[in-house]
Amino acid sequence: MTTTLQSGSRGAGKLVLDRRTYFIKEHIGTFKLHEAYDILDAESGGILATAREEASFLKKLLKLAVNKRMLPFTVHLRDGSGEVLLTITRGFTILRSRVEVLDADGQVLGTFKQKLLSIGGKFDILSPDNVLIAQLKGNLIGWDFKFVAASGKELGSVTKKWSGIGRELFTSADNYVVAMSDDVDPVATGPVLLAAALCIDMVLKEK
Repeated sequence: MTTTLQSGSRGAGKLVLDRRTYFIKEHIGTFKLHEAYDILDAESGGILATAREEASFLKKLLKLAVNKRMLPFTVHLRDGSGEVLLTITRGFTILRSRVEVLDADGQVLGTFKQKLLSIGGKFDILSPDNVLIAQLKGNLIGWDFKFVAASGKELGSVTKKWSGIGRELFTSADNYVVAMSDDVDPVATGPVLLAAALCIDMVLKEK
């Protein structure tokens, strides 16, 4: 039985974001005034999509003076033609983040709620009607995160090490692998889990 959240009216980029494994490569900048990532096919290395924060000039200036974990963000995942596949958005926050994932038509696919006082970082992953579907929890220092369903079953992982292409893959401090179990519907649920993995970097790691 596959695990699904909500597919969305356009399938959340079903022709592109339909893998069970992704390699995420973060763009590195001198001041990191906006977040940007390449979403790669873990087997071929080809770029499937790009994720880029839409940041105004004022917000870029604020990042030089304010902890970035407090600032709002909007990140668009786009395919090679520039079409929006997913949008990840958060408002101002002080203690914990609440992040929404929207499909190409602006419909909510899922919501992430950051858990306070968790060891290593944790998010609740909620359905559009606010029902707990899974948790993302793990160890930020070791970059060993797991997607765990409400039933306790593991749905996938976010890690710096992966053996899926016949050899060990060790990523740098800014690159990582998102892998989903066979029980996950890669079209309906996969994009939400991919967005949750990006939130590890944007919500927990950035300062």
